[in-house]
Amino acid sequence: MPADRDRFSTATRLKALGEHAAARVYRARVKRRRGRLTGRAALLALVVCSLVVALAYPMRQYISQRSDIADQRGEAQQARDDVKKLREQKARLRDPAYTERQARERLHFLMPGETGYSVADGRGATERSSHRSAADSPWYSNLWDAVDTADAAKAHSARR
Repeated sequence: MPADRDRFSTATRLKALGEHAAARVYRARVKRRRGRLTGRAALLALVVCSLVVALAYPMRQYISQRSDIADQRGEAQQARDDVKKLREQKARLRDPAYTERQARERLHFLMPGETGYSVADGRGATERSSHRSAADSPWYSNLWDAVDTADAAKAHSARR
């Protein structure tokens, strides 16, 4: 009889034992597999964590350097724009008509033979400076107003 037992396959023997015995056998097989997969999963998780830890600092440096590069490119573009504006201004300043117009408007210069007039409106210096902005008045007036204001502040602090 022992020879007959060896002739039958495992599936045939399980059918003979019944469904309950087959379920026990398959559960035992599944548990063994689950145990092997858990070890593999732990090893895989360990490898992934090691890679994350090993690559975290270089990735941080890479991102930081990319940010620095973007900032430097922005500064370079700003510098190019500034150079372009300065070249345009240099070209304008080479034009004698532009220089003459600026001297007349900003500095109130006159050409030889021209007569300039200053009209006094009868108001005091404080009223005049309160109604006009510094850009509207000539540069020498702004300078003189600043000297008067500083002198008045000094005289006021000396009285105390």
